[in-house]
Amino acid sequence: MTKDKSELLRSLTIDRSADKVERSGRRWLPIAATAAVCLVVAFAAFGAYEFSRQDQPRETTPQPTAQPQTPPPAPQAATNNKAAGSLAASGYVVARRKATVAAEITGKVVEVFIDEGMTVTEGQVVARLDSVLAEKDYELARSRVETADAAVAAITADLEDATRIMMRVQTLSQKNFATEADLTKAQARVGVLSAQLRQAQSQFETAKIDAKRSGSMLEKHQIKAPFSGVVIDRSAQPGEMISPMSVGGYTRTGICTIVDMDSIEIEVDVNEAFIGRVVPGGPVNAVLDAYPDWTIPASVIAIVPTANREKATVKVRIRFEKKDPRILPDMAVKVNFMREAKANGTAEAAAAN
Repeated sequence: MTKDKSELLRSLTIDRSADKVERSGRRWLPIAATAAVCLVVAFAAFGAYEFSRQDQPRETTPQPTAQPQTPPPAPQAATNNKAAGSLAASGYVVARRKATVAAEITGKVVEVFIDEGMTVTEGQVVARLDSVLAEKDYELARSRVETADAAVAAITADLEDATRIMMRVQTLSQKNFATEADLTKAQARVGVLSAQLRQAQSQFETAKIDAKRSGSMLEKHQIKAPFSGVVIDRSAQPGEMISPMSVGGYTRTGICTIVDMDSIEIEVDVNEAFIGRVVPGGPVNAVLDAYPDWTIPASVIAIVPTANREKATVKVRIRFEKKDPRILPDMAVKVNFMREAKANGTAEAAAAN
């Protein structure tokens, strides 16, 4: 009886060992999965490394050839080839003669005779200012000249008459027909008239200088071109005030801008490390950005004897061998400084053809 109860109680007891085994298996499952992933990644990396190591010799190993290999060029030869090569630079087309034409006096613009694109000659009138008062001043100055000239003529006539009288009195005084007082009086009159004549002549010269000055002021009301060229900008319009200096926003300082197309050239900045390869008079090929298929022959004018500290460059001036209306100021241009040997060979080939 007691034995049966013990067996019954033992059968009702919960077995904890199976639960422990199950929970321990669940705990180690994520760890095993992580380890498996790490192994797969390691094997993949190792395989990629072995594959790249096996392919690398195939790309880098040169194929055997029957011909003997030529030794690589020495570094000095490469340097010489680089030094002997052509030098390229970029810059802009500039005009050596370019001026903004302005008036020397303050006045109101009455007429403007030019427009953009027109060709003007040296001394041509490009505009005219209001000259009414200047014309009146010039007429007044000329009138003063005429007055002074008439005064000189009148005093000259009186002096000639006084001189004849003095000579007559001297003759009569020698014959005792005239007193000493009469002779002194005649001599004094001649002296006074001579002084008046010198004064009148001085006033006459002063009047002529004043008239010349008035004429020059009148000419300043006609603004003329300082040299021959092409008008690229027209600034003033009729009715505007113009002055040689700016006074706020009410006056202009220029009538137009003129460029001498015969003075256009190229200015480029060359790196100072290569400036030794540029020689004055050396041949140059120039190509405008506006006409990339057009090569323009040119040559070096001079190397400006100063360097730009900020850009480490030296400015070089280049002339066009042939001028063309298509070449305009401020155009972008690229130049190629040619070698002398190459240039001579090109010239000889052209001569042979």
